[in-house]
Amino acid sequence: MKDFFIGVAGHKKYDMPKDNSYVPIQVGASGKMTIPNFTRDDIGDNISNLNSNYSELTGIYYIWKNVNSRYKGLVHYRRYLKSKENHFTNGENKIFDKILTTSDLESLFKSADVILPQKRKYYIETNHSHYVHAHPSEALKCTKNIISEMYPKYRSSYDEVMNARSAHMFNMFIMKSEFFDEYCEWLFSILFELQNRLDISDYSQQEARVFGYVSELLLDVWLKNNKISFVEVPVLYVEGQQLFKKGIGFIKRKVIGHGEAHIKSHVD
Repeated sequence: MKDFFIGVAGHKKYDMPKDNSYVPIQVGASGKMTIPNFTRDDIGDNISNLNSNYSELTGIYYIWKNVNSRYKGLVHYRRYLKSKENHFTNGENKIFDKILTTSDLESLFKSADVILPQKRKYYIETNHSHYVHAHPSEALKCTKNIISEMYPKYRSSYDEVMNARSAHMFNMFIMKSEFFDEYCEWLFSILFELQNRLDISDYSQQEARVFGYVSELLLDVWLKNNKISFVEVPVLYVEGQQLFKKGIGFIKRKVIGHGEAHIKSHVD
C-alpha cells in the first residue's frame, strides 16, 4: 500500500512535482486523449463525465473510489500546499522546491488528521453573502434544505460556516484515508441530491460548475461537526495571483451583484 497519494488535478500537459507522493490526475478525461504520465479520472468507479459541473471533484471522487493508501488528498496543477522549507530537490523548476514533501507530510500528520490551505478571509462579507454575490443563490438554499433533511445534526455547523467570514477554499486537502473516505461519502451524497433538485439548464458554462463551488463551503461544515483536527499551511500559486483582476471583480459584485451572469447569453 502506498503511504501518500496526492492527486494533482489538471486538464493539460504541465510540469509536475517529482516527489512520488504526487500523482497527476487528468480530470474530465472521459472522451479525451490521455495526457502522457497522467492518471485518468474515468477509470474504475468514476464521475469523469460530470467534470463540467463538478470541476476538480471528479478527481477527488476517483481517488475516493479507486485509491488504496494511508493518506489521500488533492491539490491543483496551479496551486499547491506550501512547505516552510526550500528543499532544492527538483532541478530547474524551482517552484516545486517549495511544496510539501513526503517528509513534511509525515511530520504534519503527527499532530493532526487533516492538512488544509490557510483560510481565505473575507472580512466585510460572510461566506454566504460572498457566495450569493458571485453565484446564483438557489444552490445554497437547496443545500441547506438537503442537509436539514439528510443530516440534521450538521445544520448548526452549516449555519455557523455560512455566517463565518473565512473558509478553507479550493477543494484542496490531504487527509488520513479513513477521514478522506468518510468526508467523500457525506459530501457526494449531498451533491448528488443537489444535482437531482437543482435546474441548471440555463446556467452559463462557468456557473454550471455549481457543485464544485458549493463543495468548497461544505468542507468546513464537515470538519466542524465532526471536530476533526487539522493543520493549515500556505497556498503556493505556481503562476501567481491576479489580485487586481480579483479586486475589480469583487467590487463589481458588491455594487451590481452577479446579476444575470449565470444565465446563458446569446454569445456563449
